Formats: sequence, C-alpha cells, structure tokens
Amino acid sequence: MDVAIVGIGIHPFGRTPARSGLQQGAYAAREALKDAGVQWQDMQFAFGGSASSGNADALGNELGLTGIPFINVANGCATGGSSLIAAWHAIKSGEHDIGLVAGFDKHDRGAFNADPKALGLGDWYGEVGMMMTTQFFAMKIQKYMHDHGISANTLAKVAAKAFLNGSLNPNAWRRQPISETEIAGSMMINDPLTKFMFCSPAEGGVALVLCRADRARQYTDTPVYLKSAVLKSRRFGSFEVFAPSQALEQVDGPTVDAANAAFEMAGVGPGDMDVLQLQDTESGAEVMHMAENGFCEHGEQEHLLQSGATHIGGRMPVNTDGGCLANGEPIGASGLRQVYENVLQLRGQAGQHQMPGNPRLGYTHVYGAPGISAVTILQR
Repeated sequence: MDVAIVGIGIHPFGRTPARSGLQQGAYAAREALKDAGVQWQDMQFAFGGSASSGNADALGNELGLTGIPFINVANGCATGGSSLIAAWHAIKSGEHDIGLVAGFDKHDRGAFNADPKALGLGDWYGEVGMMMTTQFFAMKIQKYMHDHGISANTLAKVAAKAFLNGSLNPNAWRRQPISETEIAGSMMINDPLTKFMFCSPAEGGVALVLCRADRARQYTDTPVYLKSAVLKSRRFGSFEVFAPSQALEQVDGPTVDAANAAFEMAGVGPGDMDVLQLQDTESGAEVMHMAENGFCEHGEQEHLLQSGATHIGGRMPVNTDGGCLANGEPIGASGLRQVYENVLQLRGQAGQHQMPGNPRLGYTHVYGAPGISAVTILQR
C-alpha cells in the first residue's frame, strides 16, 4: 500500500524564549492537521521524537488525550527520519489509515554535551576531546579534501549558499546572507572549518500527516507520495562519528547503503531527482554527502559547487531552505524539516526559495551518530 503526505506544519526554527520545545511541537502539529483539513481526534497513531524537550508523546497533553498509540523515537540526528519511516511502515502494512509524525526540540546554547557511556564509549573518549564532534568532522573533511582535491573556498561557498537560501526562508533561524570572505575569515574552530561553517543547536518543531495514498485526495488537492523511506546503520570499517578506532580497510558508510536502497525501492536514480536536502551539520558534510548519496563522483563537488550548480536556480539544488547551517539543528525536528521543505517545493509553495521548473521528485538525507543514515524519496 502506498503512502502519501497530506499535511505539513512547522514552527519557525531559531530561538523562541516564550515557548517550550513541547509547545513548538504542538504548534507544528496543529498547523499540519489544519493543512490536511483534519482534527487530532482523526489520527489513528503518532510517532515522534525529541532529544532535549521531553517525550514526544507528551504532545497528547497539548493536543488532547485520545488514547491512540503514540510511540517515542530516539535515534540521534536521524530521529526525524526514523519517526517518518516508522509511520510509513504503520500505514504501508495496512495497520492504520492515517496518522501524525512530529519532532521538536529546544537545545541549550553551545555545543551538544553527549555522554560517552551512552554510545558505548569509555570516559577517555571525552577526556581527549573527541566528544566535541567539531574535531571529528574537521578530521574527516581534511582527509577528504586531500584525497579528492576539494578547496577551502568550496567549503565557504557551501555556507554562503546556505545563508543566502535561509534569507529567503521565513522559517529559518539565520535570515541574513553572509559573504564567502566573512565565512572564511571567521573564528577558526577546527581546521579547516570556521565558525560560520558549522550549524548550531537550535529550537523548532515540524509535523506531518500521513495517510493511505488511495485516500489522499480526501484531504488535499496536492498530495505528495512517499516512494521510499530507508534507514541504515554503519558497517564494520566505515569511518563514523564516535568511533573509538578505525579499521585498516575502509568500507562505504551508511549513507551509501541507505541511498542505494532508497533508489532501488523507488525505481529511480540520482539523475531523476529535482531537489535535494542533504545533511549539512557543517560545510564539509554537504560536500561529502553529495557523492555518498550518488549525485556525483568523489571530487566532482569542486566543479559543481564552484559553478553554482547547487544553488536554487542550478541544475542540482541542494538545501533550498538553508539546511542545518541556516536553520540550526533541533535534533527531533531536523530530518522532518527536510521533508517539509521538499513537500513545499513539490507543491510549488516555497515562495522566495521556490526552485524553478515544476519539480516532481525530491530527496532527503539525514545522518546521525554513531553512524546512521535515513533517506526518503518524495514524488508529486
């Protein structure tokens, strides 16, 4: 049974001192329900996640206690993608006809304070500073730049594009363009990544209403169909965040496996995609994920990014809403934000950041610690 997205809702990302993370999630849920023309009482199930703002099922306290199964999901930065995949299975299996997916968070300022023990690591891993993931990502992109000829200027271009796109998105946190020169010259965090090449922990909420595809037009004239939804974890030998060692022989990471499985499931290929949302926890991640998801060969990013191919008007638009760099990353909501953006794009409702050309297929990818990737392919 096919599955459709018939309602979408978002609470603006950034900082909202007067509203808790849970309230931001409830706001997004009400917007999604309104968009689908349904009531909370119509939902047969819900899945959701939050890392810092309590259990997602507490949304029932805000929306109403209706007795439905509401399952909490926790899967790092892939929480949103994991919640969506769980809901997709619930409908595809025939168990339910319609339900809600929600994700929200309200993180403290500063870096995430992860616990080594929660990831199966000893205290030593934090004591040597590696729980600061800026170090891991810097090491990974340094090696990648060396191996594949990626320049530091290309990293600045990724961030400049993100802030430009964010300036066009009313729900983004960072609403001002920042020049490549300012990005490259900002505070060095971990070489080669500067302050404006990293995303920040943030706040926000996103919700989606999903239903059986054969009933989608009961709720909307613009259904978007979820053609594939895949989650993969790391294999031995892949180089992932929070890995205490590196195997002598390296294998492809979970993103490659998730992408390949998603394309096969949907019966399409990378060249068929019209708009892409790729995990950009920092500038280097977007560069590497372009190749890992199959949209170019390793090293081709240098030409693509320098030529403007990944801009909204380019032939391969990437992170049209500004991505994590411009929106920040509230963990529970981040993956669902990508889906929200692609639904807007496929409906033609993205306003100033709408890509041209009547897009038909959208792709999302989210990567989380300690090596999980979730991919969806959406079709108008």
